[in-house]
Amino acid sequence: MRITTLGTGGPRPDPTRQGPATLVEAAGLNLLFDAGRGVATQLVRAGVDVVDLDAIFITHHHFDHIGGLGDLLMAMWNNGRTEPLRIFGPPGTMGIVDSLFSEVYARDINFRIAEEWALTRKLDPPGSMVDVRDIIAGHVTLHRGVEVMVGEVEHGAAELDLSPDEWSAIGYRVAADSRSVAISGDAVAGRDLGLLTVDADVLVMCAYLAEDEITSAYDEFLTDKILAGVPQAVAIAAEAQVGLLVLTHIRQKPSEAIDTMVARAAESFDGTIIAAHDLLTLPVP
Repeated sequence: MRITTLGTGGPRPDPTRQGPATLVEAAGLNLLFDAGRGVATQLVRAGVDVVDLDAIFITHHHFDHIGGLGDLLMAMWNNGRTEPLRIFGPPGTMGIVDSLFSEVYARDINFRIAEEWALTRKLDPPGSMVDVRDIIAGHVTLHRGVEVMVGEVEHGAAELDLSPDEWSAIGYRVAADSRSVAISGDAVAGRDLGLLTVDADVLVMCAYLAEDEITSAYDEFLTDKILAGVPQAVAIAAEAQVGLLVLTHIRQKPSEAIDTMVARAAESFDGTIIAAHDLLTLPVP
């Protein structure tokens, strides 16, 4: 099993970091977690043909986590994928994918189908290529013995008093070949995050702000209630006894500041900490 951090940035456009997206390769399957801006190109850069994904898992519906989903799905269809692709995400994911095909890219789709008919070739619409499921908790069993645990995570709904219909966020844990990888999405401690992360070999965790960037009441609110900063991510990983903590969703900062961030975080963590960059590939130890 191995992971590739395809995109490690956040909502602010960053020329050095694409939108959040992580590839997990497990038992020969290519599993994509989130689909931020540039994800289709990043997959190709990582040596994975876009048609060769086996499943997509969305953590939540902030634009930076799904901004590249439509581009990816259309690229897969344009490149000839026909077999069903399983897509999972919190409530509303089915509606988003349907809107991409029925509204956002409807004219493109109709054009392509007409073009193929003009060449006497039949082309099925892209909706036939996907199998989309809304999910909030449970298990997804894939072939080759790969299991994906799904659980709710806290990403602001409680503090902002949003109902599950208004806002849901989920995390994942991939298990295969006696190895495990947890994907937090954007989260703080609470809900099912402890179940997803406990004793994981690797935790890929949001770490938007470094400790020395948390300087205001707003920053404290953000890192305590909405999405973890580095100190919160380290505490979550330490409690779960994670072996390797991979920090992602990082706000723009100089490389020397990132080195300092990791060094300071390592002082309170017994495992290994890595600040991810785009296209970083790591074996799961």
